[in-house]
Amino acid sequence: MEENQKKELFTSVPVPRALATLAVPTIISQMINLIYNMVDAFFIGRTGNSYMMAATTVTLTLTLLNVAFSNLYGVGGGSLIARLMGQNRLDEARRVSAFSVYASLGLALSYSLLMGLFMEPVLRFLGASDATIGYACQYTRFVIVIGTVPALLSMTLAHLLRNAGYSSQASLGLSGGGILNMVLDPLFMFVLLPPGNEVVGAALATLISNVTAFLYLTYAFRKACAAAPLSLRWRDAMAVERHNVARLFSVGVPSAILTGLFDLASICVNILSAAHSDLVLAGMGIVLKVERVPNAVNIGICQGMLPLVAYNFASGDHRRMKETIRFGRLCGLSISAVSILLLELFAYPATHLFLSTSSGNAEAAVRTVAYAAVFLRIRCVASPVQFLNYHTSYCMQAMGRGRETMLHSVVRELVFYIPFMFLLDRLFGELGLASALPVGEGCGALFALFLLRRVLRRHSNQEERR
Repeated sequence: MEENQKKELFTSVPVPRALATLAVPTIISQMINLIYNMVDAFFIGRTGNSYMMAATTVTLTLTLLNVAFSNLYGVGGGSLIARLMGQNRLDEARRVSAFSVYASLGLALSYSLLMGLFMEPVLRFLGASDATIGYACQYTRFVIVIGTVPALLSMTLAHLLRNAGYSSQASLGLSGGGILNMVLDPLFMFVLLPPGNEVVGAALATLISNVTAFLYLTYAFRKACAAAPLSLRWRDAMAVERHNVARLFSVGVPSAILTGLFDLASICVNILSAAHSDLVLAGMGIVLKVERVPNAVNIGICQGMLPLVAYNFASGDHRRMKETIRFGRLCGLSISAVSILLLELFAYPATHLFLSTSSGNAEAAVRTVAYAAVFLRIRCVASPVQFLNYHTSYCMQAMGRGRETMLHSVVRELVFYIPFMFLLDRLFGELGLASALPVGEGCGALFALFLLRRVLRRHSNQEERR
């Protein structure tokens, strides 16, 4: 019965309702996940310590790498599972899911080990100064070195569940961890640990929350295995067809590179910001968190759209696939337009939320918030073109077009955004650095739309020849 309902969701439920069913839980999960990533910065900001804020900005880069790694097997494996379901190859879908889980575990252990060995030089390279390196090491030790395994596996399991039609369970696991982190942060930072250990408290709260989310998602995944083409058996992981491993990587690698290049762009932003001052770095760090709110909604729309597009692409229902693409694009652009209006109007209050100007070093905090408000007003206008980049990338991933996805990722970041970042920073200082986002993302979106149109046209021509 449940399996038939899932099939109807992919095949016959009206597209707006089907997309809402898959995307709304994902959006909620993205928002709560975002909040619990931001809540550390929010409570650290209550100290009024701009150097603690700068340290969390540096470590955000390492956290984003976990997202990139989870995309390798979560998005790559999840997209392939949806396409195998569309082809009614359920046994192979189970083997792909098991392979994705165990491969993610090996990747997580490797990342933890490397960060444990090279933590301080990596943080120095990312922009940590003598004033911030201690705080950055404290946070990295708990959240990355110890916490990568549960964090990365949680995201991978959530991707696989979502692409098998279990979006609510995936969202509940990630959201539950986020809510727990919101509760634990003030408890560890201001009650259980003495003053001066706020960064350690935030890191411990995040670690415990990630472990809890991982335990729930493992339970939900095991339960879903009874009805869905999912598996945690080592035997299934070892039996996956070799050509399907290549198909997984053809989507997973570009998706990971897309996020990895986004992370590289964040590294460049941090390095260039730190070259101006720790306060510019702290201000830019606040903006990077605030602007992720509309991005989280739009990524949630794209993640909800991906299994619908993948399933209908594989099953041959290209009318429904194109309808899903169009409706998803309309939703995302509408969200982006509203976000620009709100962030332009409320830039100062939004950034002031993250740093108290009445405690700690008030003068430094006031300057930091002033930087952040200006940067936010410039960068928020990039929201629509950022969405178009996400949307087209997820569409091409859903259709298994890994080569085009990778090409888009490389051109978007390495040809447009990062070069504009260095050029505009050199010409106009920190204001130029902030302006690089809308310029670079706009160029990337034009290239992405060109690629997607070419993919759809080529596929239509192939169908006509048949």
